[in-house]
Order: sequence, then structure tokens, then C-alpha cells
Amino acid sequence: MSEKRPCRRTEAGLLPFVTASAALAFYTLQFRPRLLTWGASQDETARAYPGDELVPDPDGTSTMATDLPAPPEQVWPWLAQMGYDRGGWYSWDWLDHYGHPSAGRIAPEWQKLEEGQRLKASRDGRSWFTVALLEPNRTLVLRSDLNLSGGRSFDPRTNPLPQARLEGIWGFHLRPAPFGETRLVVRTRGRGRPRWLTRPFDLALGEPSHFIMQTRQFHNLRTRVGRET
Repeated sequence: MSEKRPCRRTEAGLLPFVTASAALAFYTLQFRPRLLTWGASQDETARAYPGDELVPDPDGTSTMATDLPAPPEQVWPWLAQMGYDRGGWYSWDWLDHYGHPSAGRIAPEWQKLEEGQRLKASRDGRSWFTVALLEPNRTLVLRSDLNLSGGRSFDPRTNPLPQARLEGIWGFHLRPAPFGETRLVVRTRGRGRPRWLTRPFDLALGEPSHFIMQTRQFHNLRTRVGRET
């Protein structure tokens, strides 16, 4: 009997490792691909979109989609007024809008949008999105460049690249649907440096967080657009 105890202890010690490995394999092979392509068709996932070229060698990318019950011309004003000090982000406001509710109406004073414009992402204005590409009623691509050491955004055109940084795009692509609706496809592409630090963080927190926030935004946009039809 005494000879079997070390073997049993070894098996018991391996059990957490085996369980964790199995859970990781299940997440990687089954759950993560669905999380990154939620609602999108295979064609939408494989297709190139305007703005992809802004992050040519991404560490990670996602393509998510939904149908909205109004034509692109009625959806666009909701997207055009996004921003912390504008209409909000229509997601979980307690997470990305300091608890302030996102706009429930289209506000004319928030409709001005142009390439190069900064949209605040935080109350203190230390982080922001830059309007990188703009085609009204069709394409809106927001770019983010974040200095991890300072926790604030930077302009890569006028500042040296920080050693620790995240950069990426958040693209909204609207297409008319057959029955007067809108097909909204959201494409993200991002990369970070140093990769050994940023990539595990993105896999463990960044991708799941984006899924939670993006699906909530889809729901809230659908609700707002539907009220007006």
C-alpha cells in the first residue's frame, strides 16, 4: 500500500493542471472563435473593410454584426454622436460612461464629425478615440493609441512611440439590408507592445470585455433605432 501513495499524490497534483489545460483548450477551440465573430457570417468575417490597413499586422481581430430595424441614414446619426462628452457609447454606461446614461435622442449639436476629430473616452480627457475614416451613412473608423505607462492616449503622428503601448481600430460599417434595415458590421484590429505583456492581457480580459460591451451596444442601438421606426 505504501508504494502506491506517491503515485496517487502525483495524480492528485496533476489534476488541476489537466483541468486547467482542458478548460483552456475548450475556450480556445470552441468558445473564443464564436466570441470574436458573434453574429457575423463567414463572408463578413473574411472580408476586408476600410480601416483594416491602419493596423496592418494585428495581434488580434474581431468581426461582430447585427441587424438594426432602420436604414443606414437613420442609424448613422446615433453613431455620429458617440463620445464621452457627447452621446455616450450606448453600452454598459456604468463601465464606460461613469454611470451617466447614453443619449436617448439624436442631438443636432453632436452631429458634427470629421476626420482627425478626437472623441473623449474618459472624463478627464486623458484618453480618446480619433476619427480615422469617415463616410457618412456607410463607414466610421475610430482609432485608439494608448501609452500604457502613463495610461493616456497619444498621437503617433507627433509623438515618439512609447515602449509599452496599445493601438487599434474600432470600425463601424453600415450596409443596406433587403427590407429597409441596416446590417451593421463592427471590425476591430489591435496590437500591443511588448507583445509578451499585452497579448496575455488581451486574451484574458480585452477580448471578453469587448464582447460584453459590443453586444450591449448592439442591443441598445437596436432599441433606440426601433423606437423611431
